[in-house]
Amino acid sequence: MTPTTTTPFGMRATAAEVLDGVDLSGRRMIVTGGSSGLGVETVRALAGAGAQVTIATRNPEAAKPLVEEFPTVRAAALDLADLDSVRAFCDNWNGPLDALVANAGVMMLPTRQVNAQGWEMQLATNYLGHFGLAVGLRSALQSAESARVVVLSSGAQLRAGFDFEDPQFERHPYDPFVAYAQSKTADVLLAVGISRRWAEDGIAANACAPGWIHTNLARHIDKATLQALGAMDADGNLITPDYYKTPAQGAATTVLLAASPLLDGVSGRYFEDNQESEVVDGGPEVMAGVAKWSMDPDAADRLWDYALPVVS
Repeated sequence: MTPTTTTPFGMRATAAEVLDGVDLSGRRMIVTGGSSGLGVETVRALAGAGAQVTIATRNPEAAKPLVEEFPTVRAAALDLADLDSVRAFCDNWNGPLDALVANAGVMMLPTRQVNAQGWEMQLATNYLGHFGLAVGLRSALQSAESARVVVLSSGAQLRAGFDFEDPQFERHPYDPFVAYAQSKTADVLLAVGISRRWAEDGIAANACAPGWIHTNLARHIDKATLQALGAMDADGNLITPDYYKTPAQGAATTVLLAASPLLDGVSGRYFEDNQESEVVDGGPEVMAGVAKWSMDPDAADRLWDYALPVVS
């Protein structure tokens, strides 16, 4: 049995603290959704350690402050829900790629939307676009030494496995949270699949949950839910419960997986609060860990085979 990976960093460590003393000069990295929320702090920490970072975002203009702050940061257009945009981004990439950080995402869209391929929009954005990006950049990752792929998931993966019978909600009523949870399970399965298939290419892949943070990602969560979470007062003002993190703390596990030497040789795992998580039975009462269905190698293979013809 493979030993569980532990690190000296706790849930309150910041991204900058995780990379303190790490020199990323000459390393080339991509961060999707790097112009807002957790992505900003991820880019700031990686670039602060010397990495050359490309912010892949639907709105490159929004990345201008980071581009101006760091001479090693650039921005490029990418719409993960549009596979033509994904292919164009991959075609325009030149040279090796040391790390791909699949950070961008959407959460709990109130109504069912689909992309051009008919995929439910949360699954299309959170999983399929990132899968197509990884596949399209495989040779660039392979040409780097010990490349890494980091896929941001969520504790929501504990709530729903991947529904291979009706993944696009074509027969069952659309549920915003179940759709989100399924997409986050798919994200973990993406890391498992890459780890299983591309290890001989020198490519490692891991998934992580950043934790609870106030960002624009949560804009579709209703007031009653936020109040039940203790994250909003009776007047509708956001408040920060003790279990919430700052964006800089939320980005810590991401940069740990992307660039810390502590993770050399580690692949196919799931992390939260800067530690590898226990594999558990998923369910409505489970609050931590990674669900068995999210780490299932057979499900990872099946999902890979389901999505590959769409992005090829």
